[in-house]
Amino acid sequence: MIRVLVSGAAGRMGSEVVRTVLAEPDLELVGTVDPGRAGEPVGEGTQLTHASDLAAAIEATNPQVMVDFTHPSAVVANIEVALAHGVHCVVGTTGVPTDELERLATTATGGACLFMAPNFAIGAVLMMRFAQQAARFMPHVEIIELHHDRKADAPSGTALRTVSLIAEARTVVPNTPGRETEIAEGARGASVDDVHVHSVRLPGLVAHQEVLFGGQGQTLSIRHDSIDRTSFMPGVVLAIRSVVNATGLVIGLERFMEE
Repeated sequence: MIRVLVSGAAGRMGSEVVRTVLAEPDLELVGTVDPGRAGEPVGEGTQLTHASDLAAAIEATNPQVMVDFTHPSAVVANIEVALAHGVHCVVGTTGVPTDELERLATTATGGACLFMAPNFAIGAVLMMRFAQQAARFMPHVEIIELHHDRKADAPSGTALRTVSLIAEARTVVPNTPGRETEIAEGARGASVDDVHVHSVRLPGLVAHQEVLFGGQGQTLSIRHDSIDRTSFMPGVVLAIRSVVNATGLVIGLERFMEE
């Protein structure tokens, strides 16, 4: 049994993680933390109540893994606390720069691993991998990412990870129309590593991304849609099971999918 604590447990993603952990025979939910809902019952299937303080919850429950789906303003402090206690971290909260993640990983005790995934949906990981392969042959590319209107960061972590993979794969960086063509500022989106990224935020959306490639006489569209947050749960479970055998900093679910 892997002992799991969920941080941000009353949120949209956190509550789904709680339900998933409770349903897995080899995972044990030992604690939940959500300061805004402290003292409230976690829900059906457990007698736990939400704690307000992460450090105290870790000391009381002795988890092996902390799963964090909170907010960019809180996640760094949560990671620091967990790693200081030797607790492996599975982080789905995006918006933390890579250099900060690298710094955090150096603070780990007891061989704890810091794992961060921009996206836990298996299909989204495949979409990013396919985009990386396509970029070798079709370097003209733009990204449109679409998320719910309460998402805290733009561009999304998935879009930034996709850009990083494309940048690794492209052998040439083509010239593309940029700011000089804009009639309205921002019409061409954000330029990240010479890839234009367009962020859409609307109620009714969950998480969606389309990677558009253009070439002579042809286009290629690679798209992934998460229409329900349950789409992320197989990836979360895979990460929990894998992180206990890892150390250091690991970014991207594909690292565990390949094992």
